[in-house]
Amino acid sequence: MQKKILIIGASGQIGTELTIKLRALYGNDNVIATDIREGSKALMLSGPFEILNATKKEAIKALLLKHQIKDVYLLAAMLSATAEKMPQKAWDLNMNSLLHVLNLAKEGLISKIFWPSSIAVFGPNSPKKDTPQYTIMEPTTVYGISKLAGERWCEYYHHKFGVDVRSLRYPGIISWKTNPGGGTTDYAVEIYHKAITNGTYTCFLKENTRLPMMFMEDAVAATVQIMSTTKSSIRIRSSYNLSAIDFTPQEIALEIKKHLPNFTIKYAPDFRQEIADSWPQTIDDSHAKKDWHWKHNFDLQNMTIEMLKNLKLKYHSTPEMQNL
Repeated sequence: MQKKILIIGASGQIGTELTIKLRALYGNDNVIATDIREGSKALMLSGPFEILNATKKEAIKALLLKHQIKDVYLLAAMLSATAEKMPQKAWDLNMNSLLHVLNLAKEGLISKIFWPSSIAVFGPNSPKKDTPQYTIMEPTTVYGISKLAGERWCEYYHHKFGVDVRSLRYPGIISWKTNPGGGTTDYAVEIYHKAITNGTYTCFLKENTRLPMMFMEDAVAATVQIMSTTKSSIRIRSSYNLSAIDFTPQEIALEIKKHLPNFTIKYAPDFRQEIADSWPQTIDDSHAKKDWHWKHNFDLQNMTIEMLKNLKLKYHSTPEMQNL
């Protein structure tokens, strides 16, 4: 019998595309999508969906038993920019949901867990370039603090109780299929939308702010890969550094201008600039490459082509886009 998978937070940016990918791999009926709200049409029509509050342990347990779930992907979280506005609510969601799932695994109800961490676990005292797997980690955001605490809990539950939990420190994720969810790297998604709809974009970060990024297809591929890797190959149970590309707002704007020459960008940094300044510029993910042979496929050039091509279709094209 095919194993059943539960996605908690399936309506979010990563959750939507990961759910659809897992359904393609394991069968639509074997991947149960859940969230506090309904998701996209594609998500809702592709397989089973249930409303779930990730902070309610008994509700999660009931779904595990109802569907005979074995693997859980816990993606529910409040992201960096939004979390700064509601710190207590962010902590409660980000921390309690993880502890509920870890405890349910400890009780034998879950075989394997995926939980995403983030580059937000690093802080202003971490090395900015080629930030290593093991280094100073003093996050200054609510989101980063919750992710660092979560990493420690994951490693603790693995060593203390044998829980098979796996994690990736995602960089900024870029997708044309779903809208960003309140993160500091959201500009790298918004800029493509505005390039097509308005021809101009006002960026909330400074032009030279370099951050690690990743195209959604690579993020989903990495998630599927780490969860399908043999248990003995997973040597890090806190969270693996994960890297693909890095760029500044100025660099992404120049890449867009190769396809849309009239595109313009302005800069109006806000509170998110301080968050971005505390994060790494580039990431060393050599442990992921060594342990489970991670390799990304998309660079800035081919990611930009994919984003503009697909958003062109989404927005029914403009005369300027005909030559893409």
